[in-house]
Amino acid sequence: MHDFKYARPASLAAAATLVKKGGADPVFLAGGQTLIPALKMRLRKPSTVIDLAAIKGLDGIAEKKGKGKDKGLTVVVGALTTHAAVAGSKLVKARIPALAALAEGIGDPQVRHRGTLGGSIANADPAADYPAAVIALHAEVVTNKRSISGDAFFKGFFETALKPGEIVTAVNFRVPDKAAYMKFAQPASRFALVGVLVAKFGAEVRVAVTGAGASVFRVPDMEKALAKSFSAAALDGIKVSPKDLNSDIHAAADYRAHLIGVLAKRAVEACG
Repeated sequence: MHDFKYARPASLAAAATLVKKGGADPVFLAGGQTLIPALKMRLRKPSTVIDLAAIKGLDGIAEKKGKGKDKGLTVVVGALTTHAAVAGSKLVKARIPALAALAEGIGDPQVRHRGTLGGSIANADPAADYPAAVIALHAEVVTNKRSISGDAFFKGFFETALKPGEIVTAVNFRVPDKAAYMKFAQPASRFALVGVLVAKFGAEVRVAVTGAGASVFRVPDMEKALAKSFSAAALDGIKVSPKDLNSDIHAAADYRAHLIGVLAKRAVEACG
């Protein structure tokens, strides 16, 4: 592990100030499930580690009613809320059971009790589960500076729309009429070889895929077919090209492409 300075600010303003004074490469520490292993393996060499744990108001789960044209319900999850808290939340289970199930399938109990929603999406691992929820559930990512549409948040391989020093404070998930998440997990890490979340909002259907490509993506052909007929049979014959999909020691690109179709059908069936 390389040497670095450590800071534990008590407010977002103090954290933002530390970024400006934190040297060439300051980093934020949330649950630490990605950063700490990277530090141990000397893959990261930050000048300053800024621990967000002492900042009040960055965790918790609440419900919010929409205003104006958007009168639907939203489940607001604080950035430092752990995966275990999301999985066990009565509110999440009641409003978006697919999100609770997704969180329950992340890693192992130790990871779920330390890892956080904000840390996961800010890291933007291509095999992480939460990006599928952010995209499929019409989420809005709230930071200390602005609100970012979920569709605009993930930019590519470990890349997001976050600017230097910008801190995720919460994620607002819209409550769908129906939703389900299906994942084919890598046995050791529990990361997604492929994960598919299908969500229905009235006449609109969103299908988000994680684990298969460099970043989370939607499948428009599946969305159009399900909007016409929300049934697994509606996906018959729809295939995803393996051209731009990941291929590694765990699964080839064409296998991942096949899994997308299988898991999408299972997710639709799970919606009931």
